[in-house]
Amino acid sequence: MKLRSSPPSPFGRKVKLAAALLGLKDKIQMEDANTADPSDSLRSQNPLGKIPALILDNGDVLYDSAVIVEYLDHLAGGGKLLPQGDTRFTVLRDQTLADGIMDAALLRVYEKRFKDPKYRDPAWDAYQGAKVERGLAHFETKTPPAPSSANHVTVADLTLACALGYLDMRFNGDWRSSCPNLVAWLSAFEKAVPAFADTKQPASPVPDNAPALLQ
Repeated sequence: MKLRSSPPSPFGRKVKLAAALLGLKDKIQMEDANTADPSDSLRSQNPLGKIPALILDNGDVLYDSAVIVEYLDHLAGGGKLLPQGDTRFTVLRDQTLADGIMDAALLRVYEKRFKDPKYRDPAWDAYQGAKVERGLAHFETKTPPAPSSANHVTVADLTLACALGYLDMRFNGDWRSSCPNLVAWLSAFEKAVPAFADTKQPASPVPDNAPALLQ
């Protein structure tokens, strides 16, 4: 299989972590994709031109990260990152919220990357920032149990960790001062999941004159 993504992408990182935890890392070839390049084959693989996209051995393509992770969980026997029973829906809900935090954070990044300063909308940026703040506030007050080992990690845990990691990378970790419970949770997650450190990208806040680069 082939994973089209880019190293800074939090959604791609989520899939990479899932593959590592499920013992499927060696079965997936990583291939960088440039979402800003019209000539990149990504747009024929995923009509939305978004990453990550997983190209299967038979040529079919799966997207987005939630679908890909569920497929990988299926390949690994099922019920590993996505539990069965009533708890499954809590996990899916929390995954959706953490995905939404990443979506909003990316839109804030894109506001700087794709718009000339005179066309940027502070109200739009604040609107997306408020989504991030509300999502973090939810997890700060209803912090999930910290995984004791890599065998006790859910897809919701993976997604939340990637969201916090992305905020560290692109927004100087500003969330940390108001979310001590999440700071402690992420520290425990990092100890339980060594692959998280392996997929970490250097902190790289988006400057005001940022070009249209990858996520």
